[in-house]
Amino acid sequence: MEERLSQRVVKSGFWAFALRAVNRAFSFVRLIILARVLAPDDFGLMGIALLTMATLDTFSQTGFQAALIQKKDDIKSYLDAAWTVLILRGSILFAILYIIAPFAAHFFNAKEAEVIIRVIGLSFLIQAFTNIGVIYFEKELEFNKLFIYSFVRTLSDFVVAVSAALILKNVWALVFGSLAGSTAMCITSYFIHPYRPKFDFHLGKAKELFGFGKWILGSSILIFLLTQGDDIFVGKLLGTTALGLYQLAYRISNMPATEITHVISQVTFPAYSKLQDNLPKLREAYLRTLQLTAFLSFPIAGLIFVLAPDFTRIFLGEKWMPMVPAMQVLCIFGAARAIGATNGSLFVGSGNPKFDTQVAFIKLIFLAIFIYPLTMQWGITGAALATTLPVFITQGYGFYRVLHILQCKLKDFFIPIFIPTIGVFLMIFLSFVINQFLSVNVFIFIINFITLIVVYSFFIYFICKYCGYYVTREIAVIIKGFGR
Repeated sequence: MEERLSQRVVKSGFWAFALRAVNRAFSFVRLIILARVLAPDDFGLMGIALLTMATLDTFSQTGFQAALIQKKDDIKSYLDAAWTVLILRGSILFAILYIIAPFAAHFFNAKEAEVIIRVIGLSFLIQAFTNIGVIYFEKELEFNKLFIYSFVRTLSDFVVAVSAALILKNVWALVFGSLAGSTAMCITSYFIHPYRPKFDFHLGKAKELFGFGKWILGSSILIFLLTQGDDIFVGKLLGTTALGLYQLAYRISNMPATEITHVISQVTFPAYSKLQDNLPKLREAYLRTLQLTAFLSFPIAGLIFVLAPDFTRIFLGEKWMPMVPAMQVLCIFGAARAIGATNGSLFVGSGNPKFDTQVAFIKLIFLAIFIYPLTMQWGITGAALATTLPVFITQGYGFYRVLHILQCKLKDFFIPIFIPTIGVFLMIFLSFVINQFLSVNVFIFIINFITLIVVYSFFIYFICKYCGYYVTREIAVIIKGFGR
């Protein structure tokens, strides 16, 4: 049983990484094209619409998906009730969004955002009607099917957004791309999974799911305030252009958290749920996850930090250069957040979602203290600092809770984080030396990028060979597991 679960986990890990790699490749090309064609103000207007949507979405979270994945028993009898509640929720949210659109636009002093908010709100309805049967892909670790299902959205968004940008050259390219992706994903859900949901107003089953999901709701609200609160302050205090710069800086710099960690958490959450009654296996799985997360996310953060100025100038254009200092600060935030996020999937998967909520609440308190004075003092760079500091302050409490759940020692956390950190500092030093002697163009940028990756890889290989740091074995296991 455990061996079969291990094989499914590593296979799922491969497919999840493959999905994110393909998605990011398309998103990277899409980002460069749209950044070249559109202005920061266009991204800011779209950001206001998405912020308004995200506010309603977050404060009405049911937590049903996490509850269904975490539930040990058969979930088929719960699906129709959950689907019905989600459709009611989506319809109500669309109506509310349509009504409050003028007020949201007025709050951000951006009249143009009103109609954008109303149109993008259709996503609530489209996503609500998605076939809830696709939840089995994640629950049963069938990430090969999830790969196909999710890629349809990426491809549709890419084709529509890029085509519209080249024709319209305005913010509506982003709007149409987003709606196309949601529509394609909804339609595909009924082709890729045989389950056919029906309306079922069984409130008792929905209430049972919400008993677990209420902690997900609480955590989601806090995480929203943590991840979007800075956007709200930037948009309100500094305007739509600054918001566009800040959001793009956040997206690029947070690749370690939003990409690497998303993939690992997506796989480990259902795996932890299955291992929650086997403490030795749960502890081993978590420590391996922490090691792999640090190994992958730290060098990405380091690369973003040292290459941000040259990348922005060469690929995005001079109009985006004001975001570089914020991007460099936020990549540090991304690396720290990646490590902290390994705790979140453990808390929820082991049946302790309240700990994740507590950590998020403490972060929110410190964000509220820092955000206004730092943003007013240093603009979007100050907002980046206000976002980064709380993560470091609260990291200790999160690890304290992990120690309690897993019953392990503090030193077990130290080495998996320390070794990649040394490798990243080596990369930064080497990049500094290279930039002292070479004038950067596209060719030099690519050479610099490859050199830094090679240096980091050789450092890790040396540590693996002579110091017993076995991260290469973890990667080998993933590849071997996929081949079975």
